[in-house]
Amino acid sequence: MLGLNGYAMRIGLLLAAAGPCVAAQATDSIFANGFEAPRWVQGYYVGYERTLYPIGDVDFSTVTHLMVGRVRPLADGSVTTDFDIDTVNGPAWAHAAVNAAHAAGRKAIGMVGGAGEVGGFEGAASAAHRATFVANLLAVVDTYHFDGLDLDWEPLEGNDKALFVALAQALRAARPGLLLTVPLLWTNTNFDDTPDPFLAQIAPLFDRINVMTYDMAGPWDGWQSWHNSALYGETPNTPSSISATIAYHRASGVPAAKLGYGIAFYGDCWQGVTAPHQPGGNISNSDGTMSYTNILAGYYTPSRRIWDATAKVPYLSSSTPFGVGGCTFLSYDDAESIAGKGAYARAQGLGSVIIWTISQGHIPTLPAGQRDPLLDAIRTSFLQ
Repeated sequence: MLGLNGYAMRIGLLLAAAGPCVAAQATDSIFANGFEAPRWVQGYYVGYERTLYPIGDVDFSTVTHLMVGRVRPLADGSVTTDFDIDTVNGPAWAHAAVNAAHAAGRKAIGMVGGAGEVGGFEGAASAAHRATFVANLLAVVDTYHFDGLDLDWEPLEGNDKALFVALAQALRAARPGLLLTVPLLWTNTNFDDTPDPFLAQIAPLFDRINVMTYDMAGPWDGWQSWHNSALYGETPNTPSSISATIAYHRASGVPAAKLGYGIAFYGDCWQGVTAPHQPGGNISNSDGTMSYTNILAGYYTPSRRIWDATAKVPYLSSSTPFGVGGCTFLSYDDAESIAGKGAYARAQGLGSVIIWTISQGHIPTLPAGQRDPLLDAIRTSFLQ
């Protein structure tokens, strides 16, 4: 890796240019300085949050694969490249993000899709448009010098699974060396009780199969209040946890070395309940508004924090509503819970962790070197 001053200078030059992407280094220096190649930290970095975490500040000592988002699939097989910004500034931002990742000896993976893009995927991956879609995706790879693609087909259900497999097979055939990753939904232990052969089917096609083990609770029928991302402690009325989800995917044939779990750098603001395992309640704010940065700035006090020794995560509690959204129970992850999740993942031999999103954990008001405490916890518990 470059020294701190040299790294900063190189990033500055890349950002100033903001031109076409430079190719990745011929000699892959990823996981240098003691990092172990089997373990990836895939940090999602999206255009609409670009001001929260300038690319020159991104901590590539932890982020091994920058997940640059996003391009959206359209039903005719074409794709958008505004990166949720616009058609001029979006591509410039994406070029700069890829350049910075490569300058740091890391990989850059292009995020495709996301929540709400199922219709576009279904049309683009159909037999009528699949060849066009694959060609357009590979053109994006070549234009931005992405090292791979993240196929965020969400949710991936029913007849869409056959289209998804056909798309992944076509990409593999067209570009065998391309990194391919996919994020999947977490496991509900009340229903997912037998192995899913679909997971074993797609395992050979992907470098990493990651499970979005966050947003694992809500005011749903039959549910009690629960944590956004519990490590353990699932019950019939709170049927979700990272450990149960990982066990299910492993039993379904996904090798541990290819399997990843998810960490949210945001929390859930509940109203009407003050702790887990209570009936009723609703979530007023979550992703974005409830970033870890905002939680520390406007919600956290030591007196509100409680540690759930079963779930291995913290929460904030108050009989009086607090913060924007009027929280009485706030579920989130901090450095302590993330360290425990990292230790669990190492013990299980898991291949990756995904983060949604790295920008939401960046605290620019802290001194340099202390602005990414959640990434620090991932690095020390999972990578090093």
